[in-house]
Amino acid sequence: MILIGLVLIWLAIAKKYEPTLLLPIGFGTILTNIPFSAAVGEHGPLQILFEAGISTELFPLLIFIGIGAMIDFSPLLKNPSMLLFGAAAQLGIFVTFAVATLLGFDLRQAGAIGIIGAADGPTSIYVANRFAKDLLPAISVAAYSYMALVPIIQPPVIKLLTSKEERRIRMDYHAGDVPKIVKIIFPIAITLIAGIFVPASAALIGFLMFGNLIRECGVLEGLSKSAQNELANLVTIFLGISIASTMKGAAFLRPATLLIFALGLVAFIFDTAGGVLFAKLLNLFRKNKINPMIGACGISAFPMSARVIHQMGQKEDPFNFLLMPAVSVNVGGQIGSVIAGGLILALLGNV
Repeated sequence: MILIGLVLIWLAIAKKYEPTLLLPIGFGTILTNIPFSAAVGEHGPLQILFEAGISTELFPLLIFIGIGAMIDFSPLLKNPSMLLFGAAAQLGIFVTFAVATLLGFDLRQAGAIGIIGAADGPTSIYVANRFAKDLLPAISVAAYSYMALVPIIQPPVIKLLTSKEERRIRMDYHAGDVPKIVKIIFPIAITLIAGIFVPASAALIGFLMFGNLIRECGVLEGLSKSAQNELANLVTIFLGISIASTMKGAAFLRPATLLIFALGLVAFIFDTAGGVLFAKLLNLFRKNKINPMIGACGISAFPMSARVIHQMGQKEDPFNFLLMPAVSVNVGGQIGSVIAGGLILALLGNV
């Protein structure tokens, strides 16, 4: 396990794979697995942090405030139909849930594994803490590792499902500002709608949208900057190092861990495929065609996925600028992933 911790630190520093989380997890793994370590155990600081922030679900929710404060929903508000891709690209969650069940995981464990497909680390941690605490270390590391690997995972899947002509489709983007009142109403409306229809998502979507409301209200600039920087950074450190308190060899080094990583890859592949195929389906009925590549941005890996799609479009046609349509879908995916997490909580909460 100490070697695994060193590998995670190497990935964070040398490869820059989600360094803000993989480095604390890697170092915490070393601390946890030192023989007779005072960092863990009943009165160990890592255990205290875990009980205070993970068991209570506080750290993932606080991170959602920071994420919400970072997101500008303006591109989505200019083209609200792009929110549909945020739903279509959650296909991997439910495919992986079914496959995990067939492989012998119980329903709650399968739900926690499937949520890796949300491409949303805090949501994965939140659901895993509810349904599969014993799998939390593997699910957390898998979720953040695959988020970092989006530039490697998505392009081959997209190329397999699209033609060169489809990848060259150009899309218009309507410039202009979104009225401030719309930006303020949006997070409140989304919270009410999601909370009413999927009550189990109320905490997740509520904290995300509260962060966005702080950003958009215009009277809390200091708090918005603090949420984006100090709050998000501090909680990420505590989240990573406290998750590592559960990464003991007996819990992590077992066949189930390898299965979880394999299923996480399945989830990301089907998420990407779901968004792309949904765009191709819509194109059968649209006069103004959608570049199907942007459907892959319906996952929650923001803004990494949008950048990947924009770069792919530039390689096919240097004058094809897909960044803003891709960002529109990507922020919709952030909402879709949180609601999908709420659906899993609602469906399996009483199982």
